[in-house]
Amino acid sequence: MTANTPSLPDLQALFAARHSCRAFLPDAVPRPVIEDILTCAQKVPSWCNAQPWKLTITSGQETDHLRQALMQAVLKGGHEPDLAFPQAYENEYKSRRRDCGWALYEAVGVAKGDRAAPAKQMMENFSLFGAPHCAVLSTPVELGGYGAMDCGGFVAGFTLAAQAAGVASIAQAAVASYAPLLHELLQIPQDRQILCAISFGYSDSDHPANGFRTKRAPLAEYTEWRD
Repeated sequence: MTANTPSLPDLQALFAARHSCRAFLPDAVPRPVIEDILTCAQKVPSWCNAQPWKLTITSGQETDHLRQALMQAVLKGGHEPDLAFPQAYENEYKSRRRDCGWALYEAVGVAKGDRAAPAKQMMENFSLFGAPHCAVLSTPVELGGYGAMDCGGFVAGFTLAAQAAGVASIAQAAVASYAPLLHELLQIPQDRQILCAISFGYSDSDHPANGFRTKRAPLAEYTEWRD
């Protein structure tokens, strides 16, 4: 390892610092910073180096237009994602999902039994948590699951590069659940499958929604060794 090679502890610190931001300041991220984040994230591996990801990134009035359109769509009811949502969350996956939800509710003061408050918090997804920017990520339909897998790697790369640049982010499947709206509003071709959105900007560190962190499963829970 050379002196200029980043160490594993450096990377561990970056991973530990990254979290899903659920409240943003309105300040825009300068375009050169966004470009640096994208260039860094572009280094992630992909099948046959296909690099199937494309991003449609909004700023300013375009982000406001997007959040308004999403909230109107939610009020009308019904959603139609390009990528089918999970059929169910069972066993440990159900527990992790539930624990994350309750940790968020506790942070923002939602009491058990209060049905109105969780619905209000859910709507924050479609206001993009107040973020000044939103990146909608898509992959060619013909690449199927492998294209989606590669784009998952890009999401990880983007969120980590953003963290290193002092920019907060959150990957959102909820936004992608209104895929027909996104195709039309953002002029994303139908031959591209919309996978998720990434809202990003500068964190409102004083907001209670940013005051909790999700837990990670211990190594033994997700690893099997064959020696």
